[in-house]
Amino acid sequence: MADDSDMERTEPATSKRIERAREQGDVPRSREMATCMVLLIGGCCVWMFSGPLVTSLDRIMVATFTFERAAAYDPVVLFNMLSAHFIDIAIAIIPIAFLMTLAAIASPLILGGWLFNTESLIPKFSKLNPAKGFTNMFSINSLAELLKAVLKTLLVGTVAWLAIKSQIDAVMGLGVESLKTSSQHSAHLLWISFVIIVSSLIFIAILDVPYQIWNYGKKLRMTREEVKKEHKEAEGDPHIKGKIRAMQRAMARRRMMAEVPTADVVVTNPTHYAVALKYAEGKMGAPKVVAKGADDIAAKIRELAREHKVPLLEAPPLARALHTHTEIGDEIPEALYTAVAEVLAYVFQLRTYGQFGGHRPTEPTELQVPKELDPATATKSRAAQRRTMQ
Repeated sequence: MADDSDMERTEPATSKRIERAREQGDVPRSREMATCMVLLIGGCCVWMFSGPLVTSLDRIMVATFTFERAAAYDPVVLFNMLSAHFIDIAIAIIPIAFLMTLAAIASPLILGGWLFNTESLIPKFSKLNPAKGFTNMFSINSLAELLKAVLKTLLVGTVAWLAIKSQIDAVMGLGVESLKTSSQHSAHLLWISFVIIVSSLIFIAILDVPYQIWNYGKKLRMTREEVKKEHKEAEGDPHIKGKIRAMQRAMARRRMMAEVPTADVVVTNPTHYAVALKYAEGKMGAPKVVAKGADDIAAKIRELAREHKVPLLEAPPLARALHTHTEIGDEIPEALYTAVAEVLAYVFQLRTYGQFGGHRPTEPTELQVPKELDPATATKSRAAQRRTMQ
């Protein structure tokens, strides 16, 4: 399939793809680094505990090989003797065994981290497919692993041969040394050879870790169609999101319209804009905008205001300024306090007139709206400045 070919998989894996692979137990691992760490820690443990270990083993060997001649023909005596020293042997070896086990468990986690996945325990019969297995034998990854194994064998073998060759004279001289001296000298030679050989494994691990990270990223690469599909799944279908946004706008509009009957006044443009204001003395620091809209929404606000006997006031500059510089639920800008105060004073006088009669108040006409807050005035001013500059 073209979509499954490496030529098509040109995009790096997304975080979601990496997380999905991790959930399936697929993380980068380096066997070379794990092997190197286990050998290094094992060698260090033997070196650290060599003194107590040798002392314990020496005491145990002396004790087990010291017995009467008759006991050599009695299996029960020999078994009891070995059983008595089993705990001593275990105590001498347990620290090294524990640290080696800990290293064997922890070293693979350096690359890829801790991962416990139950899916890895489920048998997958697809792995038993002979055709797929035959194909994997000749894959690029298998060839890379084969080449790495050959190079590792050659490198470690060469280093081991050089290490042993450099110590041949010292090894041959062990035969003329005393038992104690030769034991110490041979242990020293073994330790030097071990360090030299493990150092070659460190070199292999340093090369293998970047390769495993690169190979893991290459394996998880995606096609552009897969990336687009994943982004679409993450962000949602644009059509569905559009419907959801439309529903949210409709719900917000209904809530806004429900506030219109509670407003004190609706300031209009008179046809293009409508802004409903409400003020509760002692509860609000300044009048708030409870509804606003343009064109059809403005017409609906005016209709609801007439239906519920909310005063309408034509004040185009103020309506434009309020519509542009406020959002629903916001208090009016401080620069519009004076103009809105005149409007509310008119509304309260109108209520008094409706309750007690008398002289009908005059609608305010010369409201003080700063020019920079009125979109129409600001636009004309900028246009005039451009003409002046030309």
